[in-house]
Amino acid sequence: MLAPYLAQLETRGDADKAAEMAAYHKAARRYLGIANPVLMDLAQDWRQHLDIAGRVTLADQLWQTDIHEARILAAKLLTQARIRPDDAVWALICSWLPDFDAWAIADAVASAAQKRLTADPARLDEVEDWTRSDHMWTRRAALVCTLPWTKQNHPKPEELAARDRILGWAAGYVDDRDWFIQKAIAWWLRDLSKHDPERARGFLAEHGARLKPFARREAGKYLPEADQPPA
Repeated sequence: MLAPYLAQLETRGDADKAAEMAAYHKAARRYLGIANPVLMDLAQDWRQHLDIAGRVTLADQLWQTDIHEARILAAKLLTQARIRPDDAVWALICSWLPDFDAWAIADAVASAAQKRLTADPARLDEVEDWTRSDHMWTRRAALVCTLPWTKQNHPKPEELAARDRILGWAAGYVDDRDWFIQKAIAWWLRDLSKHDPERARGFLAEHGARLKPFARREAGKYLPEADQPPA
């Protein structure tokens, strides 16, 4: 199944761009040098011609190549709000977590995971296990994959409970000095502050002094200046 799809990727490669991408992303894998809008167009085309089982099979095969663009496309094939049934999609996404080693691929998969979590919030129980992982990228994914819970303007009680639960995970991360973890905390709080400034402000009042300075600034970006924690 993989060969014709991989051939479409190969023909769109750019060696010069690939070298630039390898230097930028730093993860040791093959890069083809294909722009993201091209990958998006391919994913949309392929989704139209594959049923759910076919998408899962192709996504798995693309991921196993360990080619940067193939892994991005694997995630994009599964990034869709309405997928029923979606248990196989969720299982495949979760199986990829240990392979995360760079932000672009991790964030592409997170976009797919966000759709599956909002479709079935009970999966947050599984995501909570990620917060205890020894793998930094898996811990980070717990926040990036739950960004939809920052965005409700009028959350239902169960959505507020989930929001507070995830803020609890973030609080457990504040002493982690890894840049990507600090960035993920700041990202979650920054997005939350647009819709629930009181909770964002409260988190920063309690935990902000323990964040790295760049993370404090990013987290308070959309809060009034007087509400931002000291640098």
